[in-house]
Formats: sequence, structure tokens, C-alpha cells
Amino acid sequence: MDYCLLLPFTLGISLLWPCFMATEISQTEEVKHPVDSHLRVKRGWMWNQFFVPEEMNKTNYHIGQLRSDLDNGNNSFQYKLLGAGAGSIFVIDERTGDIFAVQKLDREERSLYTLRAQVIDSTTGRAVEPESEFVIRVSDINDNEPKFLDEPYEAIVPEMSPEGTLVIQVTANDADDPSSGNNARLLYSLLQGQPYFSIEPTTGIIRTSSKMDRELQDEYWVIIQAKDMLGQPGGLSGTTSVLIKLSDVNDNKPIFKESFYRLTVSEAAPTGTSIGKIMAYDNDIGENAEMDYSIEDDSQTFDILTNNETQEGIVILKKKVDFEHQNDYRIRANVKNRHVDKQLLKYHEEASSTLIKVQVEDEDEPPVFLLPYYLFEVFEGGPHGSFVGTVSATDPDQRNSPIRYSITRSKMFSIDDNGTIITTNALDREINAWYNLSITATEKYNVQQISAVPVYVQVLNINDHAPEFSEYYDTYVCENADPGQGLSF
Repeated sequence: MDYCLLLPFTLGISLLWPCFMATEISQTEEVKHPVDSHLRVKRGWMWNQFFVPEEMNKTNYHIGQLRSDLDNGNNSFQYKLLGAGAGSIFVIDERTGDIFAVQKLDREERSLYTLRAQVIDSTTGRAVEPESEFVIRVSDINDNEPKFLDEPYEAIVPEMSPEGTLVIQVTANDADDPSSGNNARLLYSLLQGQPYFSIEPTTGIIRTSSKMDRELQDEYWVIIQAKDMLGQPGGLSGTTSVLIKLSDVNDNKPIFKESFYRLTVSEAAPTGTSIGKIMAYDNDIGENAEMDYSIEDDSQTFDILTNNETQEGIVILKKKVDFEHQNDYRIRANVKNRHVDKQLLKYHEEASSTLIKVQVEDEDEPPVFLLPYYLFEVFEGGPHGSFVGTVSATDPDQRNSPIRYSITRSKMFSIDDNGTIITTNALDREINAWYNLSITATEKYNVQQISAVPVYVQVLNINDHAPEFSEYYDTYVCENADPGQGLSF
């Protein structure tokens, strides 16, 4: 009896790319022979894992060869390639079993192709062996530069932060195979931003490397580079920009713009009048620039308020001023920040101050009588022109204008320019015992300035009337009456 022994067919590979080798995996199957055979043989299947570099520019890149051990070279065997990519991406020489890539491959789009191989006897049209599955892997080359995630980057760090303060972490991604050498291993470096910032090469963490003052520069543009191949020459790189802004801390005290201010106030101004503004400047911003003003004034004549919107100090009149009493004042104003953290008190130890001179302006004031009212006495029956009394008013201003006097609506009295009041008609106490007069004083240089004072005149009694009986009496007496005899009414 003849026994037919089927030898295993092997998928052999010969790689042209020097950096990669095909790996072989063997699979053993038990082959059953006819019933009358007493010999059982194990057949070994061999399938290979092929590698092809991505981005190859050759039109037909030879990947390897499939070949059956039963192929004796008489061209009776036909090799076929089945599966995704067969015929379009990969082709096979049906006679030799050589496999070619006919398209440029991109590992980042697809890194693995699973195909099936089949050997057919062209004379019978039957398969020599069952289909065998194998893999073609696209090997990585460094063709992707690192790309930063989450752009644009912006960070805020307080000014005057100590060296080493964390600012922000930037992260780049490399689409190359992380398991393929150093193609996707990145190192970060600083292209712009020294000496104020530094970056950790492996983490992308940016830190401050010196103290920065926001009042000198409030923002910085930092340029970061991420380079693959661990930063070695020939590696690909990508860059990103980081805008780093310095937030304000209260490290500046307010300073007056002027060391001396001149203000004026009219002596006629009422209390509460705003007489001027002073201004301090603070290099800080926001809440750190809010300030409070105070005033040193022994006379208690002035006060100061803070305008919270403009941060100006408004000087106001606390009590009325009198030019003739005091025509100028010297006061001192101080300013300090409203919000100061304990750790920043060293910047605010001494408050800024300024001197304010307030000049009182003279106003043309009406005459002032020496007394608030006058009371005179005069006897009745006096002749025309009898002296009653004298009133006196003065101009409180420096020019001391002469004064004119007048009596309002009176026919019984008159007054001259010296303030002397006389009678113009005889006075009779029995007719009018009191006179209420209103005397006005007018400045000659400004007739609009007028003052008035009440004058009370009492008419005194004189003995100018004989006694009179209240009625007429009739008397009767008898003739021949004796002396001393009473009369009858």
C-alpha cells in the first residue's frame, strides 16, 4: 500500500529593510491519512509577521515572500493574497509568492494589516494547503512633530513670587509610536523667557526663576519647544507660546503727586463746602490701589473725604472761616492704602504726606452794628431836634467803607451820617409812650451791602398837665351859714 505524505508548506520571508526581521510562529496540525494507512504525520504550518516602513517612496516595495515547501519550481503553484488591503495596498507575485506594497503607508492611520495566504495547484485548481493567516505591521519612522495640546496657553502668577513658583504645565503629543525607539519621547526647552522663567525638560512644568515686578513689566511671552528623539539632533520639534501675566500685590504705597498744595475758600462759604482736591498716586491696581486720606488740623476747620471712584482726596470746610479773624491756614494731609496684607507691611511703614495752604478770600460783607439792638429814653415835650441817641455800624472788610444811616418809615425821628437820632416833632407821652424804629446802615462803596438794627425809644413823662376832676360838681350852701359849715354836693 502506498502512503502519501503531505509536507508542510512554509511562508518564508526575506526582508529588504535592514532594521526589521520577520518573526515566525509555527503551528502544528495532525494530518489524518486514509483508513488503510498505518502512518500518522504531523504537518507544521509556518506563518510570518512582516514589517514594512511607513512613508516609503518606492512604488513597489518588496515586503517578503510566501512560498510552499511543496513548490518544486515547475510553476504549477499559484499564490493568492486575501484580506483587507489585498490587491489595493499589497500585491503578490502569483508565481514566486513575493509580496509588494504598492502604496505609501502611514502608521498613524493604520499600523497593522491581517491578510490570508493561499496556495493553489494551477493544474487541478485545488488548494494545496488551507488558508494561512499572517500579519503585516507598519513600522514607525519619526515623521510626526510634537503638537501642543490646549493652546493657546495663558497663566497668571503673582508679582514678586519667589523663585521656583509653579506657573503652568504645557503638554505636547507625538503621534509616532511610543514603543519605537525615541520617536515619541519628548524633551521641553525654553526658547524665549529667560531669565525670568524655566521649564522642567521632561514634565513641561514652567516655574519662575527670578522675582518680577508688575509695575516694571506686567506680562511676558514665553516660547516653549518640545523636541522628540529626546532632543537629539535630527529630532522633530514643535513650539507654543505662553502668555504669562503678573497679578498685582500691594507692594507700593500711595505717594502724593505734589508736596505742596494751594487752596482757597471764601469766607462766605457755608460748612460742608468742597474747597479743593488733592491726589496721591499708587502704582498698584484694583483693590491694592484703594486709599484713605486723613488730615492734621489743630483748628478743626477742615476735613477730608476720599472719592472711592477717583481715589482723590476732597478737602471740605468743617466750620465757617472769617477773613478778618484769620486769612490763611496751613494743614497737613496724609494718605495710606486701605488694604494691606501683614506680609507686605514693610512697604507701608511710613505714610506719605503733603502740606496744604488754604487762603481765605475776603468777601464784601454788610455793615455790622455794635449792638444787636438799641434802647433810648427821651422826655416828652422836647423841642424839634431834641437828641435821642446814637447808633454805630462799621464795615467789617479791610477797605472800611463809610456808612450811611436811615430810618425806615418814621415822621417823628431822623438820623444823620454819624448815626445820631433826633426828634422831628414834639413827643407826647400821653399820646404814644413807645416808638419802635428800624435803622439801616448802607456802605457808600457798595449800596447793596445793607444791615438793619431795631431801636426802641421810650417817651418819659413830664408834669405838663394840671389835675382835673373826673366830672362837674354842683354845690349848695344856705344863707346865713356859719363859718366852717360843710357844703352839700
